[in-house]
Amino acid sequence: MTGFLHQQRLDAVLDVIRQRSTRSLLDLGCGDGDLLVAIAREGRVERIVGVDLCARSLARLRARLAAEEPARSEVELLHVSLLDAPDRLRGFDCAVLVETIEHLDAGQLGAFERTILGRLRPQTLVVTTPNAEFNVLLGVPAHRFRHPDHRFEWDRARFRAWAYGVAGRHRYAVSCCDIAGRHPQLGGASQMAVFDLASTESSVGARPGTAIL
Repeated sequence: MTGFLHQQRLDAVLDVIRQRSTRSLLDLGCGDGDLLVAIAREGRVERIVGVDLCARSLARLRARLAAEEPARSEVELLHVSLLDAPDRLRGFDCAVLVETIEHLDAGQLGAFERTILGRLRPQTLVVTTPNAEFNVLLGVPAHRFRHPDHRFEWDRARFRAWAYGVAGRHRYAVSCCDIAGRHPQLGGASQMAVFDLASTESSVGARPGTAIL
């Protein structure tokens, strides 16, 4: 994705983290750490854990962190699948998956929701994923995905249906929106779902007063 769209996507996730006054954060599928480094640089989040299955990406991220000024955040990096995240990562204030779920096989999505929302249960979960409707504006042929490692790319209706289903099964409220560009018909280059742990059963589903796009 082009640089300015990528930055808009990161900014949207950062806004959620700031709005929730997050003190502990899980970056699941942190990769080379564009988001993680930005958060550590700010120093607002006290504890950050990055999880990724790619050892080379984690090595690059460690080098990036080492080149930074000493951060006020405690940062830990784990070389493990997000589906195997250890139980000690339960109960974080916020977990984020930035352009990550589309790298999972469709058969792994059930394990994903059981692991993250069922077992780890962060107070807030932020998920972004490509919006397939926007691909035509990026010159992506209809028969291809944006990246060869993507297993799927959803349109907004499919993503919204998945988000509602996951939220209902695990007692979270959810809101969805377009991010990274806002075409009037095709939406954004990416789409984002924000899940908040529901305090009562009646609050499961869409957050009151929040537009679902």
